[in-house]
Amino acid sequence: MAVDATFLTKVPLFESLPRHAQEQLAHMMGEASLRRGENLFDEGDQGDRLYVVVDGKIKLGHQEQRDGRENLLAVLGPREVLGELTLFDPGPRSTTATAISPCKLYYLDHSDLMAFIEENPSLAQEMLKALAQRLRRTNDALADLVFADVPGRVAKALLDLAERFGSHTESGALHVPHELTQEELAQLVGASRETVNKSLAHFVSRGWIHLEGRAVTLLDVEGLRRRAR
Repeated sequence: MAVDATFLTKVPLFESLPRHAQEQLAHMMGEASLRRGENLFDEGDQGDRLYVVVDGKIKLGHQEQRDGRENLLAVLGPREVLGELTLFDPGPRSTTATAISPCKLYYLDHSDLMAFIEENPSLAQEMLKALAQRLRRTNDALADLVFADVPGRVAKALLDLAERFGSHTESGALHVPHELTQEELAQLVGASRETVNKSLAHFVSRGWIHLEGRAVTLLDVEGLRRRAR
């Protein structure tokens, strides 16, 4: 099945490319699909492809060698890119990518991407910008682990998920189908499941959120923002 070049106009990494370059890139791409719980790649695998999420959500996790615990580093959704790091630093994957909902992705082999960049050097600038943004988010997350308490980190995580995956309901609330289990949400904020559950229960009691399985509805965004500071 041919890759939809129109979709690439909505991907921040590719949106600034000329239309003919986007169409050229689409012809070089393939399509993949994942079931919930299926791995796209494992930590330690040799990286040779860049992926763009079309539909669904994928989590990036890292397993601690000492105790086997998994840290959830990021949740990626439509129009976001993964696997680009090994383009600039060839070697094994540093994370495991797992679908947390059924996913559709486009992929591009690194060899094809490098050839494309030679003809379209502006794409390299966009990729460096994307890497810098991801590094900034990582630095922010590390600062939160040091300086923010668990309820603050949970509030900030909910706001980030809402900004990327949320949609407004008729009542004006913000519905966020994040697809994460309670354990995965705890891994995302770097805290125990019990502590995160206490924070969520507190937010419910304050009327800030309503929990719905693997989704949450934000009822008082400003309240969460104050708690996230």
